[in-house]
Amino acid sequence: MKEHQYKLKITWTGNLGTGTSKYDAYSRDHIISAKGKLDLLGSADPAFRGDASKYNPEEMLLSALSTCHMLWYFHFCADNGIIVTAYEDNAEGLMEEALTGGGKFKEVILKPTITITDPSKVELAIKLHEEANKKCFIANSVNFPVLHLPTIQF
Repeated sequence: MKEHQYKLKITWTGNLGTGTSKYDAYSRDHIISAKGKLDLLGSADPAFRGDASKYNPEEMLLSALSTCHMLWYFHFCADNGIIVTAYEDNAEGLMEEALTGGGKFKEVILKPTITITDPSKVELAIKLHEEANKKCFIANSVNFPVLHLPTIQF
């Protein structure tokens, strides 16, 4: 079995002068960086005192699921002679916040609109989403359902 290691650097930029002296005394802003890549600006969800103009961890999880699925899907399309010319996913995640604090995702629904060149391959193009889900590293790492509602167009 092969192993792959990933490294990120997370730098908190939210010290407003008194650090974490009180819950409302600091910003949730941070920078996500990796060697040789552009920085991503992150924060908490606005519901948790974050900056709405920056990506939050929940959005990053949704992005990871969507892009991992897309890349596996492209692999299977290429292997099966399906030519994809456009792909756009309007992914949605439902997270449940516990009354006692914390919470968890209940489900994620990927809603890709895929443009293919051959109308006779629609059925196979839809079926390949199941295969992509079985192989997606991220989907196999979460403990909630990742569903798919694809739309195929020409």
